[in-house]
Amino acid sequence: MDTNSKALRFLIVDDDETFSRVLSRAINRRGYDTAVAGSAEQALEVLNEFTPDLATLDLKMDGASGITLIPRLKALNPEIRILILTGYASISTAVEAIKLGATDYLAKPADTDQILAKLKGAEPDPDVEIADKPMSVGRLEWEHIQKVLTEHDGNVSATARALGMHRRTLQRKLQKRPVREEH
Repeated sequence: MDTNSKALRFLIVDDDETFSRVLSRAINRRGYDTAVAGSAEQALEVLNEFTPDLATLDLKMDGASGITLIPRLKALNPEIRILILTGYASISTAVEAIKLGATDYLAKPADTDQILAKLKGAEPDPDVEIADKPMSVGRLEWEHIQKVLTEHDGNVSATARALGMHRRTLQRKLQKRPVREEH
C-alpha cells in the first residue's frame, strides 16, 4: 500500500468474539485499519477515537441492537458504508436498516469476500431467485413479530401487548431461531 494513501478504517460491531477476531484479521490482511466492539455501547466508546469508512453491525446483541448505531455513524461520516449482519434475518429489519442508512444487509454466516463485496457496492442482481412457494405460516409469524418488535423499538412488553400475547410467550418465540424456508 502506498505510504501517501490512508488505509480505510473498518469497524466491526458483533458480540460473537470468534467471528469478530477472524473477520478483523482477514480485513487487516487486506490493508484496512480495524476496530472491534462487542456491543453497541462499546462501539460508542470506540467512536470517540475511531471514525470508520466501513462498518459491519450485528443486528441482535445483548443490550442495544447494532441498528441503533447507524445514525451516529452517518453523523460522524456521511459517506460511510454500513452492512448489517445477522443470524436473525427478517424483511422488516432489513427494510428498517436500509431506511436508517445502511448500505446493505447480509444474513450470517457470511465470509470476508461476501462482506467486502456488499460494502463495495456489488451490483444488485436482477436475476435473484424468487421463491416458488409462499412463506410458511411459521416464517410469516416470525416476520410479523419482528415487524411489530421494530415498531415498538425492541420493547418486548409493548410488542406482546400489541400482538395480544403473554410477554413470556413472546420471549420464548424470540429465543427460537427463525423458521428456515426450504428451497
